[in-house]
Amino acid sequence: MAMLKPYMTELLAKGKREDGRKPFDYRDIKIETGIIARANGSARVLIGKTEVLVGVKLDVGVPFPDSPESGVLMVNAELLPLASPSFEFGPPSKDSIELSRVIDRGIRECHAIDLDKLCIKPKEKVWMVFIDIYPINDDGNLLDAGALGAIAALKTTLLPKYDEDEEKVLHKELTKTKLPVQKIPVLTTFGKLSGNLFVDATMREEKEVDARLSIATIEDGTASAMQKGGSGPLTAEEVIELTEKAVELGKKLRKLIPSK
Repeated sequence: MAMLKPYMTELLAKGKREDGRKPFDYRDIKIETGIIARANGSARVLIGKTEVLVGVKLDVGVPFPDSPESGVLMVNAELLPLASPSFEFGPPSKDSIELSRVIDRGIRECHAIDLDKLCIKPKEKVWMVFIDIYPINDDGNLLDAGALGAIAALKTTLLPKYDEDEEKVLHKELTKTKLPVQKIPVLTTFGKLSGNLFVDATMREEKEVDARLSIATIEDGTASAMQKGGSGPLTAEEVIELTEKAVELGKKLRKLIPSK
């Protein structure tokens, strides 16, 4: 393991990686939707051997006081031991909290969901959107896989029927009303290793990177959110370069998201 970083550095300096990819190539990506029968929306994402399940569930609740006429969005990620030997049962780890927050920010900051359309009765009742992210196998880059799964699931989400007289959600009765998704954010996560930049790190690469940068972009090329990880620095020039790469790669990722 001590020789892994110099080995990867040497490959990246030549524009190569140990799995044969170029620095800014993703592994093979597969996205399926509608795979969890009891969810209002769901998706399964494979990036190489990394696999993530995402489910969306809707319920009715009280809005936040500072947004009394807006629906509520909540993202939760659970890192279960079945996905990786490094994950443990117990309270949410810092990695699971970061995973949920980065994905949440990518969706929230660009207003991907028109939450104002999810108001049932101002100050009293709104639709609450719960996004649950479950990694099944972690071989690196859970961030991008989870973000792809989240937006793919949201795009296929249907509102359940709400009985206003009984004031309860009829979860088994779905309407034909889709969630008001108005933008399609995708996340692209880059690594920096000994001065070399690349995208979509495998688990082996993630263990060696000096710095990480996740950038959420939307259809018009706007970067809507950004999160840095790792203790190493990134220069202003590198951030600009990676933002441009994020826009370019985001267009390709967006085409992989099923339309239905």
